Amino acid sequence: MRNRRNLFRVNKGLLVLVTIILVVALYPGIQGNPRGCAAETEELYFCILHTNDMHSELIPHSPAVDYCPGEENPAIGGFARLATAVNEIRENKMREGEPVLLFDAGDFLGGGPFAWLALNGSAAELNIMQEMGYDAVTLGNHEYDYGPDILAQYLLQAGYPESHQKTLVLASNMEAPPDHPLAARGLYRNTGMFELENGLKVGVFGLIGKDAVLVTGDTGDVQFLDQHQTACQMVDELKEQGADIIVTLSHSGVDEDRELAQEVPGIDIIVGGHCHTALFEPILEGTTIIVQAGSLGMYLGQLELAYNTNTGEIRVRNNENDHPFLIPIDSSFACDPEIDALVREYTLNLNAYVEEVTGGKFDDIMSTIARSEFVLSNLPLLSETALGNFVTDAMRFVVQEFTGKKVDVAAQANGNIRKSIFPGTMEHSAGNISLYEIMEATGVGCGLDGYPGCPIASIYLSGEEVRRVLETTILLQEFIGDSYFLHFSGLRYSYNPANAVLLTVPFINRPVPTTRAVTSAELYMGDGIQSANSEDYISLKRGDEKLYHVVTDAYLLLFLPMVANMLPQLEVIPKNADGEPVPLDKIGQLIICRDDGRELKVWEVMLIYAAQLSGEDGVSRIPDYYAGVAGRITKTWTFPLVGWLLFILAVIMAGIIYLVFRMRRRRKSRDTIPI
Repeated sequence: MRNRRNLFRVNKGLLVLVTIILVVALYPGIQGNPRGCAAETEELYFCILHTNDMHSELIPHSPAVDYCPGEENPAIGGFARLATAVNEIRENKMREGEPVLLFDAGDFLGGGPFAWLALNGSAAELNIMQEMGYDAVTLGNHEYDYGPDILAQYLLQAGYPESHQKTLVLASNMEAPPDHPLAARGLYRNTGMFELENGLKVGVFGLIGKDAVLVTGDTGDVQFLDQHQTACQMVDELKEQGADIIVTLSHSGVDEDRELAQEVPGIDIIVGGHCHTALFEPILEGTTIIVQAGSLGMYLGQLELAYNTNTGEIRVRNNENDHPFLIPIDSSFACDPEIDALVREYTLNLNAYVEEVTGGKFDDIMSTIARSEFVLSNLPLLSETALGNFVTDAMRFVVQEFTGKKVDVAAQANGNIRKSIFPGTMEHSAGNISLYEIMEATGVGCGLDGYPGCPIASIYLSGEEVRRVLETTILLQEFIGDSYFLHFSGLRYSYNPANAVLLTVPFINRPVPTTRAVTSAELYMGDGIQSANSEDYISLKRGDEKLYHVVTDAYLLLFLPMVANMLPQLEVIPKNADGEPVPLDKIGQLIICRDDGRELKVWEVMLIYAAQLSGEDGVSRIPDYYAGVAGRITKTWTFPLVGWLLFILAVIMAGIIYLVFRMRRRRKSRDTIPI
């Protein structure tokens, strides 16, 4: 008993001694030794500000006529307002010792009227973004709207390659020919590295995605490499250079960004673009943070982050700071004076260019073209829209006037109808639709004449080929999306999307069309705007060999060979008025030209059509017909053709099984008959 007590005393003494030793050993760590426990949670803060799909929207818009400096107004966006928002955040973060990076995920050029200045030797967007302090941008599909040669001139005008020191231009999976200025002059780079004030190294690279490449205009000899293979290579290179954090500027869309995060390890943050998605909360795919800030400068993305120096983990801090991920750029932000002065200068340049392009008819982008009591909407997606009807009516009626020949059908794709047309809502602008609004909606692209806007082509197709066009648009919208959804004037049709595809060939992922998705198609034979209740329609039969006059924008014709190669049963061959096929290398023969030899553009026929509508005080008024849709495109969901085929196959198989079963029973009954 005494031995046990002695042993207890010894053990108790040892326990006290060990405790004292541990306290002494850990005392420096408890007092804040960086090698102690606190080091495991040491964090470095930084912030990423981001934009995407700005589309040359230098001024507040939607509608631009509502913008009123110094007053509250509903116009959104604008580079000068955006600059103020960026500067305010930078100043606040600087006081806290927190570094800030500013990125853009592509399509800063193209779509809006200010993009036209790229054809006139100016680099308005990128020059302003350099002054705003963007650290890096990537190239999207619309940077190629005017072709790689104009893109090279644009970058040279913006001071590259020297201007990489101000704003990096990244295009990691773009490969220009070695002798092209894009590559030969070093106008783009694959990666960039930013060493922040707190010691962090942030590596950046830029990608364009598969869908964006599909809708890219004239890319010449420029090639686009596989996203995932390129990303793996860029991640490895940046890690070798000592990057703590790797950021991808991705012009790919959210779905492809998620795939990238799943397939390529090592990407910490994806700043996305292309699909115009406003992510009010980041998407977390594994450990990769995905953000996107809508489009047209409506929002500034703000991502506040903390980096753990021991674990390498990154966490998002917005919620703990009670700061939004997207900041609306509205009239609550005054215009930054320096950026506003640059925007005003470029506005004067655009006015002068518009005067040249319109032959002196207009010299002010805010000129009132027509009045309306409603928005000419380009929504919903994948559906007939009021603006789609207005655009195609303008194409049909104006081309008919120009050519003196009846136009049976006009077609235009959603991808080239950029946005809704908004009339003014303020006291000074109520109901006014400006030239700027029309150019915003339909001024994308460039013609063979070097002037802005998609040219209009006049072709002849058989009735069977018109039906194939309908089948093609149904098929493409299922696989590619809204960009290839076609609007029409001069016909109406119904379709069942469930009947578009018979099956998809494995391995090559190629659809086999049924060519039976269109359930009915009718041509309008009356005069003027087609009415849903009119009886002036005739059925467009399968196998109809009669030629019909069709007008569309010339860009759509460039996709016909791709469709014919993939889906030969839907081949469409453009023809002239004599029915002779016209090869696409002779596409210039199909483009409609004005008396002065210049091409007739989609935005131009919009101006002509809007200006000739009846109205008051010498100003046209948009008819109430365009306040909504008119039953031109009807989606009818029925039991799919594939379902019927499977049902019939199942019935046949059941019948075969039943017959086999009966035959076996008969044979068995014969074998068991007694002798």
